[in-house]
Amino acid sequence: MEGIGGDGASVASPLPQWGHEAWRMYQYYLDKTTPHAAYRLFGTLVIAAIYCLRVYYVQGFYIVSYGLGIYLLNLLIGFLSPLVDPELEVSDGPLLPTKGSDEFKPFIRRLPEFKFWYSMTKAFCIAFVMTFFSVFDVPVFWPILLCYWIVLFVLTMRRQIAHMIKYKYIPLNIGKQKYTGKKASASSRGSRGD
Repeated sequence: MEGIGGDGASVASPLPQWGHEAWRMYQYYLDKTTPHAAYRLFGTLVIAAIYCLRVYYVQGFYIVSYGLGIYLLNLLIGFLSPLVDPELEVSDGPLLPTKGSDEFKPFIRRLPEFKFWYSMTKAFCIAFVMTFFSVFDVPVFWPILLCYWIVLFVLTMRRQIAHMIKYKYIPLNIGKQKYTGKKASASSRGSRGD
């Protein structure tokens, strides 16, 4: 009676197990890349260059590139925006200081840096794969798409920069600030005569 019910139900088929193991391995290596932002960015730039070379080589897939550009612009706006927009809602959570006397609250992004990188890299990879299918090669006049994207970029970034200036926040930190003490004056440099 060992074949009925008990043991056979607990043994899973090998295909889902392999898929789960592959996913765990992928997640393991993805987690190991988290502290290496410069290497991740370099890898994404290499993938972007390969995609650009592919589009240049085949002289097509401009609509895919346009869609990729719009998606990247959307990601950039999420990356540059605060989690809680002071213009839209008042919350009990951390807010950006609006006056010099306000307490400092750290800038929290709507889209964290790791998710921004991961989504951007995934988008380039998906767009690259799409360039191998002719169904996505819609004939368009690419200079119009490029001009339209540039106009969208300029208008969107102008609005975002105005928002940054209005609420006095800088979404990029360029490293830890270094504080130096007061500079020693010429009179205090001399040795004390005890």
